[in-house]
Amino acid sequence: MNRSEIIRLLEQYSRGELKKEEAAEKLSMGGVEEMGFATLDTDRYRRTGIPEVIYSEGKTPQQLAEIAGHLNARGTPILATRATREMYEAVLEQVPGAIYHDLARAIIYRAKEPPPSEKFIAVVSAGTSDMPVSEEAAVTAEFLGNRVERIYDVGVAGIHRLFNRMDLISNAAVVIVVAGMEGALASVVGGLVDKPVIGVPCSAGYGANFGGVSALLAMLNSCAAGVSVVNIDNGFGAACQAHLITK
Repeated sequence: MNRSEIIRLLEQYSRGELKKEEAAEKLSMGGVEEMGFATLDTDRYRRTGIPEVIYSEGKTPQQLAEIAGHLNARGTPILATRATREMYEAVLEQVPGAIYHDLARAIIYRAKEPPPSEKFIAVVSAGTSDMPVSEEAAVTAEFLGNRVERIYDVGVAGIHRLFNRMDLISNAAVVIVVAGMEGALASVVGGLVDKPVIGVPCSAGYGANFGGVSALLAMLNSCAAGVSVVNIDNGFGAACQAHLITK
C-alpha cells in the first residue's frame, strides 16, 4: 500500500467512514485484496511504477465493473485494455466519469491528471490498419503520464512520408513503431534515430503475414541497433516499456 492510500484510509477513519477494525484489516492486507474471482495486486504501483491494469478479454462485463469499482475505491487510476462498449457501460455504473477509447478499446479513469511531461514518446505506425494497436500504445502511454506524439500512416510503401516527419520523431525520448505486413518500418526508424526503438509487430496483413508472425520475425531480425520487440499487437506492453525508459 502506497503513502497516498494509507493517508486516504486514515482520513476515512478520522471521518468515521471506517471502523477501527476495518481500517486495521485494510492496512494488514499485505498488498492484495481478495474478491473471490480476482485477487487485486494493490502494491504493484509502489513496486513497479505501473498500477495494476485490467486485461478485459475473457471477463464478463460485471466482473470487469467490480474490479474497476474496487480499484477506484482505493484511489487507483483505472486502465482496462481490450474492452468492449458493453463492458464500458457496466464500468460506468461503478465508476462515473470513466472514458472509453473506441479505437484503442480501452477504458480509462483518473481522479486527477498527472503533471505535464517535457519528454515525449513518439508512436509511429506504418498504415491506417495498424491504428487500433497504435492507439492502445498511445492511450496507455498517456495514462501513465507521458506526452505522446502520433505519427501515423508513414510506412515504407511511401517512405517519403516518414522523412517529412523525422524532425519530430528524432526529438522523442523513445519511439514506438507499429507495423504489420513485413514489419520493415521498425528497422528503417532504428537506422535513423539515436533513441530506443520499440517495435510492435501488427497482425494487419495478407495471408503470408501469418497474423503478425512475419512482422515479428522481421523485427526480431532487425540489423538496426537499438531496436527491441514486444509481442504481436501488444501496444500496451510497448507503452509500459517506453514509460519505464522515460523515467
